[in-house]
Amino acid sequence: MPLYFYLLVLKSFTPLTKSFLLLCCICISGNIWCQEPAVVITDTVSDKKEIKKSPFKTGFYPIGFFDVDLRYFVKYNNYEGFRLGIGGITNERLFENFKIGGYIARGFKDQEYKYSLGGNIRLNPETNTWANLYYTKDISEIGTFKYLTDARVYSVFEPRLINITQFYKYRSWKSSLQHEFSPKFLSEIKLSHSNVEQIEDYQFAIDNTAYDRYKLAEATVSVRFSPKTNFFTTDDGRIEYFDGFPKISAQVTQGFEGIAESDFSYTKLGLKFDYYIKRTNLSSTNFVLEGNLAFGDVPLTHLFHAYPNSPTKDEILQRFSVAGIRSFETMYFGEFFSSRLATLQVKHSLRRFYISEKFKPELVLITKHAIGNMSYRERHVGIPFSTLNELYSESGLELNRILFGFGLSFAYRYGFYHLPDFEDNISFKFTFNLKL
Repeated sequence: MPLYFYLLVLKSFTPLTKSFLLLCCICISGNIWCQEPAVVITDTVSDKKEIKKSPFKTGFYPIGFFDVDLRYFVKYNNYEGFRLGIGGITNERLFENFKIGGYIARGFKDQEYKYSLGGNIRLNPETNTWANLYYTKDISEIGTFKYLTDARVYSVFEPRLINITQFYKYRSWKSSLQHEFSPKFLSEIKLSHSNVEQIEDYQFAIDNTAYDRYKLAEATVSVRFSPKTNFFTTDDGRIEYFDGFPKISAQVTQGFEGIAESDFSYTKLGLKFDYYIKRTNLSSTNFVLEGNLAFGDVPLTHLFHAYPNSPTKDEILQRFSVAGIRSFETMYFGEFFSSRLATLQVKHSLRRFYISEKFKPELVLITKHAIGNMSYRERHVGIPFSTLNELYSESGLELNRILFGFGLSFAYRYGFYHLPDFEDNISFKFTFNLKL
């Protein structure tokens, strides 16, 4: 991507956006037995090789010069049904400083193919600087916000994906630059151009025009600061073997009207603080505080939700599914959307109970809260939703690792958004935590 284009993008940021970036830079520079210790640091050469080769830790299975990405084999959601696919990326056995990657997948319910193809070139091995270019045709959930610098996470299950009901289609070109200012300060800049089509009956009404299709040109700057994280970098991903806290993530996205026929101009900001306390009594507490803000002409597809995870069904057992990690278990899919959103999640894990050598369950106490608002709600036509003008609250517990990594989750919705029917406020699901 030409240098002058990056400078043009930076110049186009609003004063508030520039102030936000400056603030981010300032903040960053500033009586039972347990199964195992709370923190295990392994940094020997043999340990590192073992971690690198484990596909259950990286999500990649190496076959010669190609690392197969295990995330794409089988998925399920309400729109696609079962989704089968294959994907991956080349490794250093083919080229040391160049990679080719992508995926192809097909849903059995919608009978459409999705795919991505692109390449990465390493510009500087010492700072792990990579330039990337990809083309993608796929679907995405309405209202999601992901930090570019969040660590890649591989899980056998993707809990929320099973129940998601609201998607949109997109075709996009994405060019990005990844750079490590230090081993604990990660950054990424991304330029993208997307063509968005609706799956839901949704229209974005603005200036006497109702858009059900639109083009978006965006620039995103993302940073992540984790001062206590020790890791080493491999060619198939970053492996964090001592997951130190706190972690601070900040991201700003600017949409540009008129560039490559883009339809809207807007700004989106995100700031996340993740703090984890491990105690000598082998209990632990995790705090995640996050704030999101969007202003300008932003369609609902690119606004925020609080990651709901309750299917829109009447009976408790009909809503029985898989509990997520960061999701609100009693919040129904599509119930709330926001242009301003703040969430707080607290998890307190007790020491694992020693019942027998193979049965050591873990009790986790959880409370989650969200508050937000929606500007220009009348612009969003066709999808009914509520706003989080008051505090949303839910609390509960998980009993994890009861059998083969499976456990149970219970949550209760209370406060301002408590529903009239008692059972509508209850979430009862299973959890899955498998350590391999």
